[in-house]
Amino acid sequence: MAAARASGDPFEALGDANRREILRLLSEGDKPVAEIAAALPISRPAVSRHLRLLKDAGMVAEQAQGTRRIYHLQEQGMQAVQAYLERIWGDAATRFRLLAENTDRTQRR
Repeated sequence: MAAARASGDPFEALGDANRREILRLLSEGDKPVAEIAAALPISRPAVSRHLRLLKDAGMVAEQAQGTRRIYHLQEQGMQAVQAYLERIWGDAATRFRLLAENTDRTQRR
């Protein structure tokens, strides 16, 4: 089955502390909405809205089990964030290393 393209921004999704906590909870394993809501200081409808935003950003997915929806981390969304950060920090680290290697040692004192 082909994965649906995420329409939301993963970094916008990560901008809220409750959504980051939802991701942390899901990193421990798949969970139904009720279990996620029980672990947070917000209402169940609010948790559902946060989950919808995370789903739109490609960071979580859901699976129906009877009348329950079980949520889990979506690897593709998490990999997109990781790749972006590695690219940005990797470029910065490379520039720093080049600067350090090409700086006259007498100037650094």
